Amino acid sequence: MVSQTGQRLAHDHAQLDALMKQLQQALKTGDLEAGYTTLDLFWARLAVHIRAEHLHLFPRVLSRLSKIVDQTVGPSPSQAQFIVDALRADHDFFMHELAQAIGTLRDMKNGETLKAIRETVLEVEKRLLVHNEIEEKQVYSWATALFDQQEQMELLTLINNELAHYPPRFTSDTWGTGTESKGEEPIVR
Repeated sequence: MVSQTGQRLAHDHAQLDALMKQLQQALKTGDLEAGYTTLDLFWARLAVHIRAEHLHLFPRVLSRLSKIVDQTVGPSPSQAQFIVDALRADHDFFMHELAQAIGTLRDMKNGETLKAIRETVLEVEKRLLVHNEIEEKQVYSWATALFDQQEQMELLTLINNELAHYPPRFTSDTWGTGTESKGEEPIVR
């Protein structure tokens, strides 16, 4: 059984997957405006999801595992740290590649560039599928095994609060449905 936190984050994965499909469709049809706004939204939504995991889920899981004497409950602290480090490296990859794609799409001048963006998005999607499976089947289930009901509810509240903080360039409707932004430029770092 997966905790409510795991269910919430897995639901967010599904929403991101649906947004990825919208992005791929826009890029496939050559709709630059829809591609740009959808890519920006996907990047921002993924960043918020990652922030929730980095600030709350990963530290709590790693901290709890380091205090457990009976290792039948989850992986060893070193195994968990290795997995979390790999997930963080994936997060860095996703953010970097998507930020570059946003900048390229914004400045796009030809169809060859669009093909390169589609390839980048496809590469991100492939890696994201494996990444999400690891999170959902391992890290999210650790939260169920490691935390009592009250701790799980506290973690869920923290995760929900993080996921609710979105950039002001999006409306709450946009953030929830994956359509249209306020038309402001994304902040690409």
